Amino acid sequence: MPDAVLTNAPEITVSELSQELRRTVEDRFGYVRVRGEISGFRGRHTSGHAYFCLKDEGARIDAVVWRNSFAKLKFKPEEGMEVIATGRLTTYPGKSAYQIVIDVLEPAGVGALLAQLEERRKRLAAEGLFDEARKRPLPFLPEVIGVVTSPTGAVIRDILHRLDERFPRRVLVWPVRVQGETAAAEVAAAIRGFNAITPGGPIPRPDVLIVARGGGSLEDLWSFNEEIVVRAAAESAIPLISAVGHETDTTLIDFASDRRAPTPTAAAEIAVPVRADLMAATAERGGRLRAAISRGVEVRRTELRSAARALPRLEALVQLPRQRLDHAAARLAPALGAGAARRRAALAGISARLSPLALRNRIALSAERLEALHARLDRAERGFTERRRAKLEAVWTLIRSLSHEGVLERGYALVLDGGGHVLRRADEVGEGQALKLLFADGERAAVAGGEGASAPPPSESKLRKPQVAGPPAPKTSSPKPSALKAPQPDLFG
Repeated sequence: MPDAVLTNAPEITVSELSQELRRTVEDRFGYVRVRGEISGFRGRHTSGHAYFCLKDEGARIDAVVWRNSFAKLKFKPEEGMEVIATGRLTTYPGKSAYQIVIDVLEPAGVGALLAQLEERRKRLAAEGLFDEARKRPLPFLPEVIGVVTSPTGAVIRDILHRLDERFPRRVLVWPVRVQGETAAAEVAAAIRGFNAITPGGPIPRPDVLIVARGGGSLEDLWSFNEEIVVRAAAESAIPLISAVGHETDTTLIDFASDRRAPTPTAAAEIAVPVRADLMAATAERGGRLRAAISRGVEVRRTELRSAARALPRLEALVQLPRQRLDHAAARLAPALGAGAARRRAALAGISARLSPLALRNRIALSAERLEALHARLDRAERGFTERRRAKLEAVWTLIRSLSHEGVLERGYALVLDGGGHVLRRADEVGEGQALKLLFADGERAAVAGGEGASAPPPSESKLRKPQVAGPPAPKTSSPKPSALKAPQPDLFG
């Protein structure tokens, strides 16, 4: 083995070396401002921190923005944006790398801001937020005007003064910051807050909104270029007038609003008409209306006079009808007398035919006719009744001859078993079986004997001659065997 190199340098660990390097870098570069292009920015991490790189033509450096510092950034990092980052340099021992911890981030000049503004404008325009079809017309004379601006600046005083000069209206002011870190969020919340007011509630809902701010640099007006403000203006259901900056200043809210005003004072002029001008115009139109009515009345009066001259005189119009009326009146009295005489003669002829003797003769004749009709009706009723009775007796005789009672009356009997069922064949009867014999006048119990058995002759007192009578009374004590029912005849057909 080669001889070991002899040295008096002390041995240190990797961690100790990393710590020494970190202290050296932080002491040498404790506060730096670095200009470069943002690369690899993918939004905030779930922890709230942001990680990306700063690069130029020859090098790159890792960058990190902690969560608390990110919330305070005036400009949020965007991919490809050229910025000036202010912070401190440190190392990351886990990767043997160095990085800059950014506290302040600002665009690298106006050109970078304008490039970022143009990119954002194109992206939002592609979504349709600036389309003319989405813009709503402003009300001619709003009852309530909502103003989103700073309550302490000259803007609100200019707007109120201009409204008071033109047409005083009720004004609701939603105070916000118009510059700084929270300005964009406050302006967006104010626009959405006015839209959330319920119509007819205790707080009146504005008919038109004015978002206003005085002039300033591009950085001062940047809050009105933020995406959250632009989207809130585009979503507003209340017509919105943007009045941010001076006439030459342009922000993205101007594209999303329904109307852009060059100044806050001009926004007040757009919101309401001039009351004096309206009154003058109303008076002028009223005078023109009265003059037109007067001319129309005079023209109609002239036309009426011309028409009246063309009409004939009243005497000429009524002369002929009056003469006809006189002739008719002269003929009326004789006609009434003649008519009364004719009616009187006709009445006399009718009364002559209405003597008491003629009436008595007609009554007697009618009575004779009525008696003859009554006698015919009695004869017809008796004949009808006799025919129906004879037909009923014939039907009843037929029913009796076909029923099983009629058969029993002729000397036959029904043989029933103990359950009351009819036995029709000899092979259905067993020796010694209890039987019932059903006669026309009642039933008797019997017992079946064997072959050759003979029953004692019946006594003469038990034999009865069948009788034929009228319809039999219903029997309820003895069971009725099933039998065919005779068809029901039409007794009156």
